[in-house]
Amino acid sequence: MSKPVPVEDLSEADARRELARLATEIKLADAAYYKEDDPHLSDADYDALRARNAEIEARFPHLKRKDSPSERVGAEVSEAFSKVTHGVPMLSLDNAFSDEDVAEFAARIRRYLGLSDDETLTITAEPKIDGLSLSLTYEDGQFVRAATRGNGQVGEDVTANARTIEDIPDALKGKSWPGRIEIRGEVYMTGEAFEALNASQEEAGKKIFANPRNAAAGSLRQLDVAITKSRPLRFFAYAWGEVSESFAKTQTEAIETIDAWGFVTNELFKPHDTVDGLLEAYRDMAERRAMLGYDIDGVVYKVDRLDWQERLGFVSRFPRWAIAHKFPAERAVTRLEAIEIQVGRTGTLTPVARLTPVTVGGVVVSNATLHNEDEIARLDVRPGDMVEIQRAGDVIPQVLGVVDAHEANRAPPFEMPEECPECGSAAVREVDDKGEADVRRRCTGGLTCPAQAVERLKHFVSRKALDIDGLGAKQIELFYGHGVVKGPQDIFRLADRIEAAGLPPLSEWEGFGETSARNLFASIDARRTPPFQRFLNGLGIRHVGETTSGLFARSFLKWESFWDTVKKASEGDDSAEADLLSIDGVGQTAVNSLKDFAAEPHNQEMLTDLLAEVEVEDAEAAASDSPVAGKTIVFTGTLEKMTRDEAKSRATALGAKVSGSVSKKTDIVVAGPGAGSKLKKAEELGLQVMSEDDWLELAGL
Repeated sequence: MSKPVPVEDLSEADARRELARLATEIKLADAAYYKEDDPHLSDADYDALRARNAEIEARFPHLKRKDSPSERVGAEVSEAFSKVTHGVPMLSLDNAFSDEDVAEFAARIRRYLGLSDDETLTITAEPKIDGLSLSLTYEDGQFVRAATRGNGQVGEDVTANARTIEDIPDALKGKSWPGRIEIRGEVYMTGEAFEALNASQEEAGKKIFANPRNAAAGSLRQLDVAITKSRPLRFFAYAWGEVSESFAKTQTEAIETIDAWGFVTNELFKPHDTVDGLLEAYRDMAERRAMLGYDIDGVVYKVDRLDWQERLGFVSRFPRWAIAHKFPAERAVTRLEAIEIQVGRTGTLTPVARLTPVTVGGVVVSNATLHNEDEIARLDVRPGDMVEIQRAGDVIPQVLGVVDAHEANRAPPFEMPEECPECGSAAVREVDDKGEADVRRRCTGGLTCPAQAVERLKHFVSRKALDIDGLGAKQIELFYGHGVVKGPQDIFRLADRIEAAGLPPLSEWEGFGETSARNLFASIDARRTPPFQRFLNGLGIRHVGETTSGLFARSFLKWESFWDTVKKASEGDDSAEADLLSIDGVGQTAVNSLKDFAAEPHNQEMLTDLLAEVEVEDAEAAASDSPVAGKTIVFTGTLEKMTRDEAKSRATALGAKVSGSVSKKTDIVVAGPGAGSKLKKAEELGLQVMSEDDWLELAGL
């Protein structure tokens, strides 16, 4: 073999060809060494290849390849992961826990799509891998980016780490792939690899992982790529996100295509035409579970036809066209050492069982929720009892019952406190209009209760609320403890509050400096114009969370208009309350919570002070180019071209506001056969009434 040309003598064209050659040789050497356990190069020869690659990249940095070996292994520790916004959100799946839930899932699909009982509904079944979700972006067939799920909208860039996983191809096979596509799947670790990793960790005196899922997640999210490379991670591909062009008509065809592109797909994936077939697949996978070599915690069902998936769309955080059928939880017996009371953000007093630590499904459990005092009474659980516990959905520990209830000398029955353990305020069970007591006991102290104040503030600055960078739970507790942040308005007056308290400037506090203090104040100032939905969600009003806040924002658009309506409703204005209730998806419980919040003087004072510091940003009407955007629509009678649920979803997607009642504020009433009182009222009010066909034409559907 001729001696390689010295790097300093290479032309740019020669360097480009040399980097391509080195990328191929190093990739083959890696496969032989790490995948096949049959190295064909000596360590010295391998190191020489990598050193030459690095030297060429240093001289010609603009020639560095997307599949560069320097990115694949041995990279320097990075300071932090950068953020990646998903082209299509990475959502969770709704759960099914029984055969009846699965049958209802299929029936719900049929109702939504308007399918007859004799029309074939094909649904696929595949194992639910217990790993870490990952999205891989390919452009022109080349792997360019990997991102974790994160919060569903924004994930962490783990591209360099993902390149070390052999199941993730650098380039797609064949030529029939879209120009851009996000392949999604699960990073996992086999049971055998997990045991070996923990053995080596223990021998080295390092962290022992609780289960393979944690080990896989911790390994992928390493800042040092070399650590990720040393961990035996695997990847199953089972879905896709953003895609530049259609590549399949069914889920089955899509998985077969993804497999042909070079990904590992699960061999247990299979379509079924009946619910009985799905349940048989579920039982089969449950029986095989212990022999698969990797952890699964259920079976995922998906509607096979992709055009039906598109019609079904999404609700809240879940797709309508998929569901996860979870396996029964694993159980264990241990001693309940004590029952402690936790006070939550909304003042709920929650009893928590402190347990003698026990391993359940590979995870050590020492705490379990007891939910409320009715549940404690039902179980008759007392400190000192031996209790059976399980991890519901293999995640949340819960107490199932007492196993030694007939033993003598048991502790007396547990009684919930009638005073808040945090502030001493009365703790009461609310009574509804029917005279029925709420199962939860709540502290009446509100913002005067330390537990509620701190937790409400944490919620206010959290990701789904104002999302103030650098102001997390630790900082909230610090500022609250020093008395400088008692309410959300104080966050925007932080510097003045610190000075008024006679404390040194924030830059002189332990853990802060000039830069970190300046950055925090800048982050706070950057949130002085919060979006409507985030601001409302951030207030932490009971039953008014992220989804409901979004409904109000899209309907009212302007905060002032919305809050004026809420105040009027709290003062007994029936018309204002009707306006709130007319929004499709908003119920009486949420409206009652808004009214109660607005009626409390301390909340009024807090909100006035807060709005003096911030200006709530108007919500934007979706699909503003649609002729129905911003209009209030009421559907009545029988629809023949699509189901009522589908019509509402399509209208909302076009930016319309769907209402359940007709009023002067209604813009369009879509009336089908059998329309009754709503049509009559629309005619009396002189509103625009149209047929389903007219509506479809106007909306461009």
